[in-house]
Amino acid sequence: MSWGHGAYINEARSAVHSGDGPQVNVYLEAASSRLREQARRRPRTIAKDERARLYQRFVPPTHFQQARKVLNAHHAVLLSGRPGSGLRAAALMLLHELPEAEDSLHELPDTRDDESSSSPFDTADIRDGDRLLLDLSQADETRYIEVQNQLSDFREQLIRRGAHLTVILPHHLTYLLRSDLRSLTADIERPSAHRVLAVHLRRDGISPSASELDTPELVAYLAKAPLRDVADLADRIRRLRDTAGDEAGFPNWLRHALALLTDQTARVAGDLVTRHTGRRRALLLALAMFHDTTPATVFTASTALLKILDHPPDERPRLEHSDLNAEFKAIGAETQPSGHVRFNKIGYDRAVRSHFWTYLPDVRLQLRDWIGERLEQPWLSQKEREHVIARFSEQGLRTGRPEDLFALACRWTAYNTSPKGMPDAAQVLAYGLSDEQYGRYFRQQIYDLSISTELSPRLQQVLVLVCSEVMAQTHPDQALVRLHHLARRASGPAGTDAERSLLHMTRSDNRLYRLLLSRINTEAATGQGDVDAALFLVLADAARLIRSATVRAALIAGWAGILRRWSWERWQPGIERWLTVCEGGRYRGPALDVLVIACRDDSSRLGSLYRVARDWARAPTDRASLRGEITAALLQKIDRSQGLEPSASSPDRNRGYT
Repeated sequence: MSWGHGAYINEARSAVHSGDGPQVNVYLEAASSRLREQARRRPRTIAKDERARLYQRFVPPTHFQQARKVLNAHHAVLLSGRPGSGLRAAALMLLHELPEAEDSLHELPDTRDDESSSSPFDTADIRDGDRLLLDLSQADETRYIEVQNQLSDFREQLIRRGAHLTVILPHHLTYLLRSDLRSLTADIERPSAHRVLAVHLRRDGISPSASELDTPELVAYLAKAPLRDVADLADRIRRLRDTAGDEAGFPNWLRHALALLTDQTARVAGDLVTRHTGRRRALLLALAMFHDTTPATVFTASTALLKILDHPPDERPRLEHSDLNAEFKAIGAETQPSGHVRFNKIGYDRAVRSHFWTYLPDVRLQLRDWIGERLEQPWLSQKEREHVIARFSEQGLRTGRPEDLFALACRWTAYNTSPKGMPDAAQVLAYGLSDEQYGRYFRQQIYDLSISTELSPRLQQVLVLVCSEVMAQTHPDQALVRLHHLARRASGPAGTDAERSLLHMTRSDNRLYRLLLSRINTEAATGQGDVDAALFLVLADAARLIRSATVRAALIAGWAGILRRWSWERWQPGIERWLTVCEGGRYRGPALDVLVIACRDDSSRLGSLYRVARDWARAPTDRASLRGEITAALLQKIDRSQGLEPSASSPDRNRGYT
């Protein structure tokens, strides 16, 4: 089928472009570029190519073989273990090893979408050979108990369809595991962090000696670091190799990488106690957040921080104050030849940020507003903005304040704000969605926004972007649900972009195609909205999965809604396109059945359907004879649906279909 039928969507939506439309497009493209780069650095997708990359670097944890046996024997395995033990990687690799079927590996939803009692287990959606992942690591007690109660029935369907399921259990709710499910459980223990690091490095062409991997600093770091941080350390070493060159050597790359990751908050705490006044502490944090920017940028950020914290002003004349050069030296920083200010100690900026967010919890709200206000100023470059957002996101998520990230995204996309904030909002949401602990929180919040009709156009566009470019990579089902709601409710460019994203997602993914058809026709009995109807006309394909009973049922419901609600002039192009596919012959019978059943014995609709088909057959074409056969076959099916027998005389006159 052709996917260029935007006329339906354009007809169903009256798009109103604001006067700054071209400017918005520029910032949307910048946001998209920023999200792609962020995804490259922090992949968490279950796409085939990323799974293959993970498989090359995967170190099986303790009891992985036992988990494999349970999965093969029972078609389901429940993985338990401490956070940071590589549970998600283990769950993915267990499924990755199984034979592959079409569209077979996907993650089940972990949020409550559309219905408060919605279950992640939809037996109607299981296909032969499916490989399913359910991450319950952040589930609450109610959700965990609910899923356990439904698992037995779901497993029967898994066995019947030859499908498999891996479940990541919530470590904080170990005591709630039902006794009858313990036989399906495998306790995963963390593999050797040294071995994980070595495997990652070897895959990147770095082969340090055993002694180089046995330094006291590295041993101390690997003893406590979660496996995702070990992988991050390997990636930092690779990037240092690529920028510094081979001549620097592994010990130098390792030293610099560890300096960026090692906890230096104790040193910062000591410095604050012995040396710094309130104003210098503000300068210290301002530099930590706006590290590697100009002295003027750091100074204005420091001044704004003092103001937002209601710090009393220094009443002395300005010339009695130290200049910035002296102030920077007092906090262990200096201006580089590039004109930008940096701390002298590697990793000290990260330690300062961690100290303030950890030990001054009462000012976190003000710090959020400070960052929000600073990034509304025009003088920061795109790269500088990216770094500030990354630093803020890291601290907000680390200290359990995902709502601060969400609040900034809403602030930067509010009514009457500059479109320059759209890439910043998209980036901060992407960090939240990519976080292992709080990704579910952000998916739920985005769902709640997607069903609202009171969002600003900028926020709608940002939500469409993060759903299609971030959430779709890890949770495509949930991304599709949110995009569908946005397509229904958003006006103007955001709604159009949501529809295009839906069509793009379903173009080559039959599972998502079935899901979207099902969602569109859930309301078929009460009549689709214009957006759903327009989407259906683009999706409807007489040759795609037409032999599937569930797809045929969805197509029948969709056409029934279209034929019932729209005049024949509006659905005529869609019917003609449908009939044209029938020229191939292979799907002619089922495709014509769909149309006749959709009319549900309504003689008026059947008559309109036949007249459109007859006019299509009579149109000038070199396939007139074939089209005549198709129209005759359609008429026979119409007759049978009404209990009539075909007549040799003129069908038009005898049946009143003129």
